[in-house]
Amino acid sequence: MRPSLHPISADVTTHKPARRLHIQTWGCQMNVYDSARMADALAPLGYTPHPTPEGADLVILNTCHIREKATEKVFAELGRLKRLKDARAKAGERMLIAVAGCVAQAEGAELLRRAPFVDIVLGPQTTHRLPTLVARAEAGERALLDTEFPPEDKFDHLPEEAAPQGFTAFLTVQEGCDRFCSFCVVPYTRGAEFSRPVAAVLAEARRLVAQGAREITLLGQNVNAYHGEAPDGSEWGLARLIRELADRIPGLARLRYTTSHPVDMDEALITAHRDVPILMPFLHLPVQSGSDRVLKAMNRRHTREDYLRLVDRLRAARPDLALSSDFIVGHPGETEEDFAATLDLVQRVGFASAFSFKYSPRPGTPAADRPDQVDEATKERRLAELQALLRDQQARFNASFLGRTIEVLFLEPGRHPGQLVGRSPWLQPVHAQAPATLAGDLRPVTITAIHPNSLAGRLAEPALDAA
Repeated sequence: MRPSLHPISADVTTHKPARRLHIQTWGCQMNVYDSARMADALAPLGYTPHPTPEGADLVILNTCHIREKATEKVFAELGRLKRLKDARAKAGERMLIAVAGCVAQAEGAELLRRAPFVDIVLGPQTTHRLPTLVARAEAGERALLDTEFPPEDKFDHLPEEAAPQGFTAFLTVQEGCDRFCSFCVVPYTRGAEFSRPVAAVLAEARRLVAQGAREITLLGQNVNAYHGEAPDGSEWGLARLIRELADRIPGLARLRYTTSHPVDMDEALITAHRDVPILMPFLHLPVQSGSDRVLKAMNRRHTREDYLRLVDRLRAARPDLALSSDFIVGHPGETEEDFAATLDLVQRVGFASAFSFKYSPRPGTPAADRPDQVDEATKERRLAELQALLRDQQARFNASFLGRTIEVLFLEPGRHPGQLVGRSPWLQPVHAQAPATLAGDLRPVTITAIHPNSLAGRLAEPALDAA
């Protein structure tokens, strides 16, 4: 049963004396976005960001359920917070603890049972109710739980005023997933696919750019399944939304989107990569495995040849496009032949970067109950071999930039005096000696050195290399 939530009263939305808020965020960019929105929602209650849990009046753990042992990591951090909370209580002060995100959604009641000192547990779809929950906790209520999927759209209830994100910003346009991959908890923790209306996305993008953002990344669990309602009542896909953002938001210099599903990469979106100059030539396109047998077991709904053909179409549309991907090794039933097919796919595609993991069971997902689990030693060996190949591909991709002149969006000071750090169109960090006044600017940089995880260069005359 959904807990009884009081509506936000005038007292909740009235500015109060400053309180200190610390949010610890695990996981994907979606969680980063949600954490920022929670901070915005709590600002009218007087909460201001605080860099550490020590001294904070409210600590929020915004959790992720994708990684192995995610729940235990949360409880380990809660143990540390309990000691801080007890120390504050002895000093006659109060510290509230909240757990949000996907672990909260999946383990809400268990969290409160094992950690009864936690004041608030809320899921990803109820972040807009956080001010009400905090106000109730401040009034003395305990063990507040809200992990339902409410009928109202949480985005409609977020404050219009928000803290600037900086020169690069995230903007959630889609949430949830209807794909039900065998290994994934997202459909259970984030719910069914939902797309924000076009007008709401455009309004938020305009605000972000007005606050200084030069680059926006559109976010979604399955972002290229976006199907938002347009002002005229029609339905737009992601490609139409990207074109509208590019055409209607002056000052927006770069666009990206993540994370995509190969099945939802339609011709309109491929064409957008060809036609929209501010859509960056870097695409995260998870494949998970190179084996058709494993892909079927994963319920991915595409084959290896489907993926390879899609890569060919994308590169035909945008020859300088670089790809990133996700891989899982040791999915139940994966054989040496299946794993060899994954290595072969990696060799054929060539990735600029990738995320790779050992399969780990998630309670409630179909793969977790299969009897043919792969042993840990085999998973470790396969992961090491795959990661060695991926690291080699990334190194070769980065090395190909030596001597080239590319456009860099400068973001912040580097580690050394007089140094700025920025991002290339392909998401590589780039270091260069440059005045601080160039932060937020796009400038040509000639690459002079390749480091393990970044590029280095010098400011160049405004002449860029062709792809």
